[in-house]
Amino acid sequence: MMTIRVMITLATQFGWQLHQMDVKSAFLNGNLTEEVYMQQPPGYEVKRQQHLVYRLRKALYELTQSHKVWYQKIDEYFRRNGYKKSSSDSNLYVKIRGAQIELITLYVDDLIITRNDATMIAELKKDLKRSFEMLDLGLLHYCLGVQVWQRLGQIFISQTKYTWGILNRF
Repeated sequence: MMTIRVMITLATQFGWQLHQMDVKSAFLNGNLTEEVYMQQPPGYEVKRQQHLVYRLRKALYELTQSHKVWYQKIDEYFRRNGYKKSSSDSNLYVKIRGAQIELITLYVDDLIITRNDATMIAELKKDLKRSFEMLDLGLLHYCLGVQVWQRLGQIFISQTKYTWGILNRF
């Protein structure tokens, strides 16, 4: 959360836009390197071969390895494309080319992107969509309980929605 606050602060100070992307079925992107087997799911058994098991090649949700292999896959993408991982937050990636500065933070399957050149964000989004199945959520509006409103050179944040949710629940 601290990294996201810093990104919001930098974007506000320098007039950058914050964008958000969501990876569809993120954990299914990871390739398993070790052997993992599972029983045939009920209703999908192969007749006369119910005793056999399946070897998984891709990670599934709720597998212990799922988070790890997803992060390895996205980390490999960022490193291959010239991003450096922050030493203070392993989910923050930075790319600096001359006067171009780009920051991307990853929270499980959500990416928050900001950079000092708005036209370059569109190119990055296209490339990410080519590499992973993603939803472009446009400008950042809501993340981790924080509502975000962006106008030219201004960013407003609030936790009203989150607070009302807690009050209604309890």
